[in-house]
Amino acid sequence: MKWSFRLFTLAGTEVRVHATFLLLLLFVAGDGFLRGQGISAALESILFITTMFACVVLHEFGHVLAARGYGIRTPDITLLPIGGVARLERMPRKPSEELVVAVSGPLVNVIIAAAIYLGFGITAALNPGYNFLKSGGFFEKLMVWNAFMVAFNLIPAFPMDGGRVLRAVFAMFMDYGTATRRAASIGQGLAMLVAVYMLLNATLHPMLLLICFFIFMAAGQEAAGVAQQEATRNMRVRDAMLTDFRTLPPDATLRDGVELLLTGAQQDFPVLDSHGGMQGMLTRHDLISALAEKGPSAPVVEVMRPCPDSTSPGTDLSQALDALNASDCPAMPVLEPGSGRLLGLLTAENVGETLMVHAALMKLRGSS
Repeated sequence: MKWSFRLFTLAGTEVRVHATFLLLLLFVAGDGFLRGQGISAALESILFITTMFACVVLHEFGHVLAARGYGIRTPDITLLPIGGVARLERMPRKPSEELVVAVSGPLVNVIIAAAIYLGFGITAALNPGYNFLKSGGFFEKLMVWNAFMVAFNLIPAFPMDGGRVLRAVFAMFMDYGTATRRAASIGQGLAMLVAVYMLLNATLHPMLLLICFFIFMAAGQEAAGVAQQEATRNMRVRDAMLTDFRTLPPDATLRDGVELLLTGAQQDFPVLDSHGGMQGMLTRHDLISALAEKGPSAPVVEVMRPCPDSTSPGTDLSQALDALNASDCPAMPVLEPGSGRLLGLLTAENVGETLMVHAALMKLRGSS
């Protein structure tokens, strides 16, 4: 994810923190100073926020370990001011497996809250207005925070775990695409109801309104992503790859890249060695940025991205798209098995155009 940096790597999963998370820490510290609590209170608030997000990391690793049990890797976890996001290679398609992966995160928070309750004998009154920076002692607030995480994450709306639980339940009785659309619609409906309630009662909470917007958009993206997966079912990379493309030699300069960019519709150019082997990819973004810094005579090899991931013509298109979306390159090279010769490029734009053509042909056949 852009604007994030690595904290550490554990069991093959990279834990990253988004730059905006630092703004949250600054806000908490500043709030303490403005209320005249001094440096010690501000540091204690920062320590508590950091501990809260340590619980978020443990929550996400609950998902990671459950997914790994089904052979699904998790490349990274990113901490945001509103929580954490574990980027799984793919979601389990079996309803029972998705159900296990979804509930494993909240289960971690249940265990943490129960351990504090049993270990320290702490109790607390749970209410929506609980102030985590003012109310109670450190461990009481931590226990309440984990209880709230369970309740919040089980809201039946994407991208929360409750949305995935709802889809898994629906998928036990209907196909995966329909289950996703229904779960997404319910999540969007809940977000709209909460937003409308706040507007009608003139009780606007900016953070809650932001969460409603985030839920509405995330539910739509989940439905669109699954719709794309359904549309690409039984399709192979060869059905959607770009086969008419231009390449650059390793001794090319940025000026050569600009000429290709201006003379055609192609925006990303493979850099091939003398034997036709893939060395890297010169993207439009990197080309424009490097022109201002290095000048047109700079070698392409200093600017190109490695783009180590590749696919083959016979690979399932949905699987290749997942790999493309997870990569740092806008185009994935399609290599000939055995020889490694570059046969084409897989881009999101070309896949989208292929799906539009396919949908139009299906519509024509249905009307005839």
